[in-house]
Amino acid sequence: MPERPRVLFVCVHNAGRSQMAAGFLEALAGDRIDVRSAGSEPKDTINPVAVEAMTEVGVDIAGNRPKILTTDAVRESDVVITMGCGDACPVFPGKRYEDWQLDDPAGQELDAVRPIRDEIRARVERLIAELTG
Repeated sequence: MPERPRVLFVCVHNAGRSQMAAGFLEALAGDRIDVRSAGSEPKDTINPVAVEAMTEVGVDIAGNRPKILTTDAVRESDVVITMGCGDACPVFPGKRYEDWQLDDPAGQELDAVRPIRDEIRARVERLIAELTG
């Protein structure tokens, strides 16, 4: 692992789960971990309910934009965390891969997105502890 581990969060649309995870990792780890997110079929904008759910806990992801998943993004990452993107993610030897089974916040009300957000936060906190000791 390099001095600053590089984590890539991937979901299909890069509009909800992966953006929330990246937002939490940035907010909680600061500059100790390099964070990126991407999607295999990115939407044009971030899910406004995901933005609202994150704003409630003091994390602003409103200015983020969904990005297309590239092979280089995976190659340059130490940890690749997928969230329901199936086989769309390229696999490279020597990388750490995790698949987080999380409900998709797309089309959900805020009340349904809050538990998804809280589960993502808990997983991100565990990830930070593992990567930074």
